[in-house]
Amino acid sequence: MKILPILTGAAVLAAGIAAWVATRPNPQAPAPAPAAAMPGEAMVQVTLPESLSPEEQLGQRAFDAVCAKCHGPDAAGREGMGPPLVHDYYKPSHHADMAFVMAVQNGVRAHHWTFGDMPPQSGLTGADVKAIIAYVRAVQRANGIR
Repeated sequence: MKILPILTGAAVLAAGIAAWVATRPNPQAPAPAPAAAMPGEAMVQVTLPESLSPEEQLGQRAFDAVCAKCHGPDAAGREGMGPPLVHDYYKPSHHADMAFVMAVQNGVRAHHWTFGDMPPQSGLTGADVKAIIAYVRAVQRANGIR
């Protein structure tokens, strides 16, 4: 009756191998779809600078009053509404400060994102826009965008 323990051991081993094969990740399987983001939800996680200069503080207040409704608090973007400005697309070497000035003055035709065109923004002075840019650049630097 030495065969019974051998058969039992083989059955246990086979069951263990089958369980291991069934639960290991399949590299050929498609990745699960990410959960759908809710409209208005932040698009990126943002780290804020430890401190802001007086001009950057003014820019933050102006950004919060005018820009955040579409670009989200702290420039994190808003799903379905406006892109994050804390993104490599908006680094200084790709979108210089003048691109922000022109966007405020003239609006922007959608070209990186599918949110639609950005309309011109009224009610901001040149000093307001300069301060907003200083704030956005400070937040970008705090997130490694240079």
